[in-house]
Amino acid sequence: MKQYYFIFLLVLLCTLLPSTVYSQSLKPFSSDGCSLFPEGTPKQQKLWLNCCVEHDIAYWKGGTYLERLAADQALERCVAQVGEPGIAKLMLAGVRVGGTPYLPTKFRWGYGWSFGRGYDALTETEMLQVNSMLKH
Repeated sequence: MKQYYFIFLLVLLCTLLPSTVYSQSLKPFSSDGCSLFPEGTPKQQKLWLNCCVEHDIAYWKGGTYLERLAADQALERCVAQVGEPGIAKLMLAGVRVGGTPYLPTKFRWGYGWSFGRGYDALTETEMLQVNSMLKH
């Protein structure tokens, strides 16, 4: 019976530990603009840069799969609204493939947290950290 108790505690600890690690390791927000993609046209070189920075905020903080999908769709809408619907579709395809949280890239979903977080919803404590860092 003691063996089962020990295994239960070990599983419980392994389940709770990652949440604790993530909540303590949010890096300050950073943006590289439109990661590996132009930030505008040759004539308007920063035409959709603000769309990318907003997208980077969502990717930095991470969250669920549906939140990532919404962030990617918002990027597509934003770029389309500046008059580039074709570029918007291309960017959407790029972020859907390249933004997965399962690759250790500097532009992955949830890049503000330690690698390995995946699609975990942010806790209330984590959201407080995000909001605090975005106010500065």
